[in-house]
Amino acid sequence: MPLIRKPADAQSPPSAPAADLRSTSADARWHAARASATVGDVHALAEALAVEADPRVREAILTSLARISTPAAAHAVVPYVRSDDAGLRTAALDALRAMPAAVATSLPALLDDPDADVRLLACEVVRELPGPEASQLLAELLEREAEANVCGAAIEVLAEVGGPGVLPALARCEARFADQPFLVFSARVAAERIAARPGDLLG
Repeated sequence: MPLIRKPADAQSPPSAPAADLRSTSADARWHAARASATVGDVHALAEALAVEADPRVREAILTSLARISTPAAAHAVVPYVRSDDAGLRTAALDALRAMPAAVATSLPALLDDPDADVRLLACEVVRELPGPEASQLLAELLEREAEANVCGAAIEVLAEVGGPGVLPALARCEARFADQPFLVFSARVAAERIAARPGDLLG
């Protein structure tokens, strides 16, 4: 007697990624996290990230959020830049750097965060923006920043992407931190590189 196959619509449907994100199996959660990028379920991924303890699954969640690459996805990742867990913090930064256009609206708040470490890390995300946007954000940061290390991080990025429009902000920053030799040196090197670069990246 021939084998009678069930109709396709009679077969058990695959479980939804959102449901598997709550599975007790780390492997199931990992697969669900990867599948969620296709579904685009930012809410489910954000909820899962808030409670996920497995580093491999957390990385998959962050990777999917970066692939979705919307402002909502970036907003779900931003809080983890403040994490005390170095691994999670690094993974969150990598995810944000992978979606610069999506995170652009969140960067002003990160660069104005009360925590100097967050402001410093945000400079690395700014590095991925187009030159004019990065220049404007970091020039504004230099004008108000009180922490030398944060200014140093901003200057390092400006040395790579800044346009001539940031030179006055660099000069004023250098004057404010005249007692910090490393910052004075960094600002002068950045200014020389920017001045030698053709064109005004600030438009």
